[in-house]
Amino acid sequence: MKQELIFEDLITVTQPSLPDFNSYIEHIKGIWDRKWLTNNGPLHEEFKEKLSSYLRTPNVELFTNGHLALETAIKSLNLTGEVITTPFTFASTIHAITNCNLKPIFCDVDPVTYNIDINKIESLITSETSAILAVHVFGQPCDVEGIERIAETHNLKVIYDAAHAFGVKVNGTDIANFGDISMFSFHATKVFHSIEGGMLSYQDESLSTKLRALKNFGMTSAEKVEYVGSNAKMNEFQAAMGLCNLEKINQDISLRKEVFYTYHEWLNKIDSIQLFNFENSITPNFSYYPILMDDYEQRNRLAMRLKEYNVVARKYFYPLCSQFDCYDFSIESTPIAADISDRVLCLPMYSELSVENAKQICEIIRYELGDEIVSRY
Repeated sequence: MKQELIFEDLITVTQPSLPDFNSYIEHIKGIWDRKWLTNNGPLHEEFKEKLSSYLRTPNVELFTNGHLALETAIKSLNLTGEVITTPFTFASTIHAITNCNLKPIFCDVDPVTYNIDINKIESLITSETSAILAVHVFGQPCDVEGIERIAETHNLKVIYDAAHAFGVKVNGTDIANFGDISMFSFHATKVFHSIEGGMLSYQDESLSTKLRALKNFGMTSAEKVEYVGSNAKMNEFQAAMGLCNLEKINQDISLRKEVFYTYHEWLNKIDSIQLFNFENSITPNFSYYPILMDDYEQRNRLAMRLKEYNVVARKYFYPLCSQFDCYDFSIESTPIAADISDRVLCLPMYSELSVENAKQICEIIRYELGDEIVSRY
């Protein structure tokens, strides 16, 4: 170990971006006067309008977190039976399907994008299939056109788990405008956050009343409950944080971009590392920086060694959702997803991570992998 490469302070895999303190205080001052903390307050409504404008999408609804937003999306479309999805995702995706009394059917992933492989979806469609729930993994958009063709052919609904993809565009169109519904997470660790929070963007405006009811115990009026809903409302303090962060989101993404391409420059000649790239048609948000190692042992060894330098990297997503103890699924049909899960490692990525720190992380990796270099500082 090179002692001079050890960070004095812990470098975490992610870190929330916080707005100017006085800006947040200014946003929340009026809450004390209004005494309106939740239930579609004025900050909540302003946040909705500004998100719709920023994402250039007509219909959005806010939630207290992304997971309940996803469950609400599933309920709103009256899905039944089976939902084709990916095992290479966060637990929330599969739990949402299961909590809605549906059966997840796992499709293998593309070895380059790590997203659901559209060439393998149709073989999984049965008379019980009602939807495709695809995930824009690490902010890399799925093949939205291919999924749309399959869905139209087989009369299926499409939900996108866009938890990682806030602000991402495909050929200039924001990712919020694809599928029947897209779910975004505004968790503190995401590119854009409202402390906790979530959002649904959707194409059918007639869903508005139902979505609002489902997140408020199924109530459509003070004396009428038409749906079996939950309590998934975003409060005013979350909305205020979201409004503050929306003002600086472009700057945050720009800072992440610098870190992303610093990693690219310093790691691209290491044979044992496969880098993550975006197609030219994509405008990314640089939400994560995953690398793919040669094998399971090398990945685990590097993760442990990085900790000794005060650097936290995450084996994300490992294990696969299909391997969770709480389920009894077979992973034999998704060998590519299993292979990626065994070899992936996400390096630190956040807007306040300096380029110099990113270079130092790369120097540690190169040293630990036997590619010792002279410091270029």
